[in-house]
Amino acid sequence: MKNYKIAVLPGDGTGPEVVAEGLKVLAAAAAKYGFTYETVSYNWGGENYLATGVTLPENFKEELEKYDAVFLGAIGHPKVKPGILEKGILLKLRFALDQYINLRPVKLYPGVETPLANKGPEDIDYVVVRENVGDVYCGLGGVSGQGTKQEIALQDMVYSYFQVERCLRYAFEEVRRRHSRENPWRGLKPEDLKAGKIGQLTLCGKTNVLTYVFGLWDRVFHELAAEYPDVKLDYCHVDATCMWMVKNPECFDVIVTGNMFGDIITDLAAVTSGGMGVAAGGNINPNGVSMFEPIGGSAPKYTGLGVINPLAAIGAVAMMLDFLGEAPAARAIEASIAYVTGNKLKSVAAGKMGYSTSEVGDLVVENLR
Repeated sequence: MKNYKIAVLPGDGTGPEVVAEGLKVLAAAAAKYGFTYETVSYNWGGENYLATGVTLPENFKEELEKYDAVFLGAIGHPKVKPGILEKGILLKLRFALDQYINLRPVKLYPGVETPLANKGPEDIDYVVVRENVGDVYCGLGGVSGQGTKQEIALQDMVYSYFQVERCLRYAFEEVRRRHSRENPWRGLKPEDLKAGKIGQLTLCGKTNVLTYVFGLWDRVFHELAAEYPDVKLDYCHVDATCMWMVKNPECFDVIVTGNMFGDIITDLAAVTSGGMGVAAGGNINPNGVSMFEPIGGSAPKYTGLGVINPLAAIGAVAMMLDFLGEAPAARAIEASIAYVTGNKLKSVAAGKMGYSTSEVGDLVVENLR
């Protein structure tokens, strides 16, 4: 029987509430699918920062490397200036643990409303692979003449061949992983199937303007393609990607892109698939410690009310189990989420679900069992 060590960072606001429901579902999955786990909780977040002035302890990297995965609730506190916790905790964790992939499934569950007219679950089911440690997030740049009318601000978009190649390779492999799970494929035509293509990888960039950076991405994209003859290649400028995500989301299977563009398009994708309440994500180091989280943030106005939707956190648990190799348990949790959205909830919006936060967790567990 496999045993996993999981670090839990409940975080701020409603984070502890949704984490509790995620752990409830994790316990039910472990009991049914025959694995065990241990969790240790860390109070790193806004309240700790306000009390101590410290975002993360000096030994945080060594501490977290003891674990198989990290389960994060949310980071963000209304009394802490924006940027301090995001840079001091989220970005610091991603960079230090080399979580170089941000994996964002985009899936419309049954019964969940989408703002896209005439689109259903069969149309919105794809994955965004976002490079997670490069780009303008590196912190390279500076300011001259700050506070004057002559102020100049510079922030550099930086990528190495190494960073681009490993991200693209992960994305090509993600297409194959989706195929192995027998997911429906997007963007394929009969002639593609006859040619032996199993799925499609779309590079989202801006090669017509950002010619240096996305010229590199495009070259490596086509270099790697020779190793993946079963993957259909596609390219889309980032502005066109946003358009097609709204107009024809069914044309996408796996999208791969840089850090900044990925940050933007994944929020758009989340809204089209029902909103932040059901959106989960993973910060992945394929050979190290990865971190899984709901995307919706700390939602401080709902703290303690028991009305926040925990399904994104429960979905993050499913992603974590999939990463750990417990694929049957992960698929079962996803199926239980789909059952609850399709048969139980009035809405996925906070306070409008027809159930409390804890009751939604109970519904998932009941179906899972």
